[in-house]
Amino acid sequence: MAKHIKSLIQFRGGPITVAEYMEEMVGVWCMCLWHQMGQPNHLHLVELGPGWGTLMADLLRGTAKFKDFLQSLSVHMVKCSPALKSIQQQTLKCHPKDQADSTCAVDGQKGKPTEDQISQILGAAISWHLDLEYVPQGVPTIIIAHEFYDALPIHQFQFLVLLLWDVCASRQRTPQGWCEKLVDVAEGSGPGFWFVLSPGPTTASSLYLAKQMKWPSLEEKAKIEHVEVCPSALKLTAEIARRVGEDGGGALVVDYGDNVIVSDSLQAIRNHELVKVLQDPGSADLSAYVDFAAIKHAVEDAAAGSSAFGPVCQSQFLALLQNATEEQGEALQLGYWSLVGDGPPPWLDKDDDPKSAPTGMGSQYKALAIVSDACGAPIGFQ
Repeated sequence: MAKHIKSLIQFRGGPITVAEYMEEMVGVWCMCLWHQMGQPNHLHLVELGPGWGTLMADLLRGTAKFKDFLQSLSVHMVKCSPALKSIQQQTLKCHPKDQADSTCAVDGQKGKPTEDQISQILGAAISWHLDLEYVPQGVPTIIIAHEFYDALPIHQFQFLVLLLWDVCASRQRTPQGWCEKLVDVAEGSGPGFWFVLSPGPTTASSLYLAKQMKWPSLEEKAKIEHVEVCPSALKLTAEIARRVGEDGGGALVVDYGDNVIVSDSLQAIRNHELVKVLQDPGSADLSAYVDFAAIKHAVEDAAAGSSAFGPVCQSQFLALLQNATEEQGEALQLGYWSLVGDGPPPWLDKDDDPKSAPTGMGSQYKALAIVSDACGAPIGFQ
């Protein structure tokens, strides 16, 4: 793979993007896990929220030399809009199967036929599904969730303490308990919205909060004032744990997040800039930090013959600096730091503008693996 990446850089006449490098590495991880699985002849490769399909396209190209791995693959794209599906078909250079070998697969209980196609990139079979549960079972599976979990809906809770005044004019702190953050129409004219707190417990706090708070230590709980819970992430994780436990294989989750209780991380991004969360609904992408600790506990609670490893921060990238020109090396260094660094780059002088180089997000960008117990610790998590 190192030789392949170097030849790619030389062919381009310059460095590749950090995103391309990551996509190549995802392909290597999948292939190595396939080896740990005993190189099965049939393998489902599933991507959740595949976006424009560039990760899968680069993955297929990046593993082009490993014929046995590619011949075992059937690719399944899960959860995408019709518009994105059309873009993915172009990115993957898809065309319908020949009539002679065309099959009308049925997508789960809804009975909707899947549109199986063939990617001209190495001839891989591609299918699209509404949800993970509709991907056929009984075949070893590798699942990729790259920046997918952060877009799942969350509930936010705040521990409210009331300040009361007694007859002696002394202030007392009286805990009201956990309240859920809700969205309401703002007072005044206009269609604006604002956040309010529920007057007491809600259905969501009763269903999810107690479970989320059962694993932090008493010391951690004493410091927590805000909590985010993502029921969809916990449900999905349990399904992944069960599937890879029964059929064999694993999953790779790569996203921004923390390995502790996540609090108040919801943000809105429009045109690559942060904006107010409730400003112009529908015009910005909403995302929240992934609670990797909760994901690990969801795997443990599933008790399905699979285990979670990590999360780990993004790692070695500087090897690409070897045999690079000074200009190429500088570009790669900037890309490396934006991916795996933490805070401002260490090479800045005191007179340098901090905005002249990327702020490292390495401590927030993490990877977690969920694999069948039969595989053992996967590469990168050992």
